[in-house]
Amino acid sequence: MRATRRVLEAVGAPLRYTECSAGESALAQGHKEVLPTETLAAIREHHLALKGPCTTPIGSGYRSVNVALRKSLNLYAAVRPVRNIPGIKTRFENVDLVIIRENTEGLYSGVESVITDDVVTSMKVATRPACKRIAQFAFRYLEHRNRKKLTVFHKANIMKLTDGMFLDEARKVHNAEFPKAAYDEMIIDAAFMRLVQDPTRFDMLLCENLYGDLVSDLCAGLVGGLGVTPGANIGDTDAVFEAVHGSAPDIAGQGIANPLALLMSAAMLLNHIADTRGDERCRDAAKKIRAAYDGALEAGERTRDLGGQLGTEQFADAIIKRC
Repeated sequence: MRATRRVLEAVGAPLRYTECSAGESALAQGHKEVLPTETLAAIREHHLALKGPCTTPIGSGYRSVNVALRKSLNLYAAVRPVRNIPGIKTRFENVDLVIIRENTEGLYSGVESVITDDVVTSMKVATRPACKRIAQFAFRYLEHRNRKKLTVFHKANIMKLTDGMFLDEARKVHNAEFPKAAYDEMIIDAAFMRLVQDPTRFDMLLCENLYGDLVSDLCAGLVGGLGVTPGANIGDTDAVFEAVHGSAPDIAGQGIANPLALLMSAAMLLNHIADTRGDERCRDAAKKIRAAYDGALEAGERTRDLGGQLGTEQFADAIIKRC
């Protein structure tokens, strides 16, 4: 986060900062919850947040920070762009995808029950309003960003009610509101096979919660891993931007973590501000950041996870000198 803020300041992004805590760091500061009420209140006041990866204690009864944020702020749309990065050689070229993930329902609703000592259940939840709003969000994004086609990944052949509703609402929104948009559907297991055969056949993917979680990590692997993929969680009033990857306590404090995914997420935040508040200074800053990190990577200035030797702050320096 420090490296990302340095780059934002170097490009003159017109931002002011309020620092808040979450995860294990919040507990270490004396808070009783991993998502303090003060943190939620600050996001609700400003409607925007740039969130670093947070560690939630395992097996301690604490709810995931990410899940709590999405539920509390109704951040129903996860947006995860995935593209090839200059200088990062992978098996695939010309990958340019956007995954739209429904963020509040499905199996991640957390509705689980113990039936007997040997039987437990987990309920997959789907509601028609949530299915409709994520479909509308995806088609609006397709139109606004001049994307080519929206493909819905589903398993409605087996989960006829839940995935069936998700698919039904996507079709209704397409036919009634965006009839000229290119649209198709694919069963999720076949879609995964197609993705690893030729990801360039896809453009935008719309998924329910669990599928979106899985497919976004798979797609990250097509372009170099989770260290080069940003993300956003967006609702009607609030938006939280974050790196797709989780925390790495084993390397914390060593100055070797790759800040790129968080920096890319910060650029998404700037574009979101430009789109929603009309501040074109933010869009200009986002363009400068993208050009700078593309240039650094193409020149071979990379962190260790990408085959280079730079530390966190050194990589930030390489970007800043190009801003």
